[in-house]
Amino acid sequence: MAATLFHNAHDFQVGEQHFNISSAGGPLKELGARIAAGAIHDSAERCDAPKCHPETRVAVQNDLYDWIIDEEEPSDHPRKIKWVRGPAGSGKSAVMGSLADRCSEEGVLGATFFFASWSTSVGRRRKTAFVTTIAHQLAQHREELRTAISTAIKRNEGIFEKNLRVQMEVLVLSPLREVVRRSDRPRLRGAIIVDGLDECEAEQYHDTSTTGRRGRPERTKAEDQLEILQVLQAASSDPSFPFRILIASRPERVFREFFDPENNPTAFTKKLDLHEDHNADADITLFFEAEFNRLRRRYNLPPSWLPPNAVRILVDKASGQFIYAATVIRFLDGGHREPPKALLEAILGMEVITTSNPLEHLDALYSHILNSSPDPPLSVLWIRTIHWLNPNLPYSYASDFHLLLQMDPQSNEAEHLLGNLHSLIRIPPLSEQATTKYDFYHKSLFDFLEDRGRCGKLYVENNEDKLFVWNAFVRACERAGGTQLKYREPFLQLLIYIPAYTNLAGGTGHPKALSTPASADWWVSLAIARKAAESLWRMFKEVHNLCPGYRCKPVCRIWSRSILRRLGSATWIAPGVVWSLRRGHEWDDNPQFKQLIEKAMLNVLPARI
Repeated sequence: MAATLFHNAHDFQVGEQHFNISSAGGPLKELGARIAAGAIHDSAERCDAPKCHPETRVAVQNDLYDWIIDEEEPSDHPRKIKWVRGPAGSGKSAVMGSLADRCSEEGVLGATFFFASWSTSVGRRRKTAFVTTIAHQLAQHREELRTAISTAIKRNEGIFEKNLRVQMEVLVLSPLREVVRRSDRPRLRGAIIVDGLDECEAEQYHDTSTTGRRGRPERTKAEDQLEILQVLQAASSDPSFPFRILIASRPERVFREFFDPENNPTAFTKKLDLHEDHNADADITLFFEAEFNRLRRRYNLPPSWLPPNAVRILVDKASGQFIYAATVIRFLDGGHREPPKALLEAILGMEVITTSNPLEHLDALYSHILNSSPDPPLSVLWIRTIHWLNPNLPYSYASDFHLLLQMDPQSNEAEHLLGNLHSLIRIPPLSEQATTKYDFYHKSLFDFLEDRGRCGKLYVENNEDKLFVWNAFVRACERAGGTQLKYREPFLQLLIYIPAYTNLAGGTGHPKALSTPASADWWVSLAIARKAAESLWRMFKEVHNLCPGYRCKPVCRIWSRSILRRLGSATWIAPGVVWSLRRGHEWDDNPQFKQLIEKAMLNVLPARI
């Protein structure tokens, strides 16, 4: 799809991400245009990323730092890769972030890449920019390495379209060999830190919604994660590669199998398990004591405000999970009407049914916070929708979500639903909501919400949230088509992109799906006016996805008729066999539909916007 939408494009912006795909500035500028800048440890995007609280996780950081600078390992079988693992909320990203800062200060940081599945920057969620981002950082270390990388790019036209293995060889290993061969300066050393690799999503190379004989299986994220692991393994085995590699992730299967000595003959350094190898209770105790003192000073509380044994009870409930401790403090400091002491007593009084779930106290805390909303089920729908659309849509600022999801665009529904949930969601101030996105503190919230056994009555079926988005989308189109309501440009772009970047079939096929000819006509006119050819095709295809055979549902009939009528096929009455079959294929396999769109684009129809 990207090849169609952005063919021959350069120096443009999609949402928060800027692309400058042009070789006019030289090889290194072209390299810089292909990186995920937000994935670097000290990027602006990570300005509020978690770091270790002062005097906590000291032993863990010292162990890892000592391994990075240790030069005593035998050179015949160096062990250059170390896996740091831990469950959700154990503080992996905080440790890696603090360690990266320390390595940078001491001059032993080679490069970093912090994956984040919640990021609005696609580069932090997928593998595409991984090697280029590493190479870009390595080029900053020495002039001769910078020159070698620049030369490698010149000699290998099209390198940015190659797979990760080829990119690592051309952009990193070959320049390093050149520097080692020619330079008489002290050898490079230090760490390459890769955090959150388990959050790397799958890169799809074809239309995964295609069905039938020509359908192709969807690529899994485990396949892309394994590809990165194998590329790093190959790099670490090269004699010219001087860096130690730290990989932090959850203990998912792909990592367990890769680092299992029985499955992989490569000699890795002994893994470090944050949950098992280092007891976090003392560090969590320090954190609670320091934060409770801060709250006491902030709210002018008496020294005796803490209930007896409160810290010990909370440390026991945390079970080594720093995310529990951080969420408790944010909840107490979230500006609720109740005083901090009353909120703390409610947390201390929570009772959980003892199970084998190690996160039962975190689950109880999440349930308690979410149920403090006036309408918990609707709040969860908002949270899931924001989390689903935020990374996928280039235009999705907080105020745009309000316009999309509120039943009444002039109401204060967002504050009503989310006002008590500041400990879970970063909610922008009112003055910044037109230019700032919602954000979430930790991925463990969605692990909780996506597990029916953990979240209970707060669980939302997959098609329910798709129905919620579809109906909100239809209402927004209907408001614009039936009134003089004027939407600002970012929101119009969001409405255009929703069909192209989201799978709406579950919503359109739902019995409660809304649709009116007016909403369809308005959106189709908008998409034609903005030359959103692929969005038109995606909509045409999605509304038909769940139709039984060739008997189309009402939503499909309304939208298909509107699309084809406005594209110039006025004789069309109902989806025939040929059209239905074609909707199961990919965009490039539909020349008749493409011709209709191209004709319409040459004679752009007026759109009531």
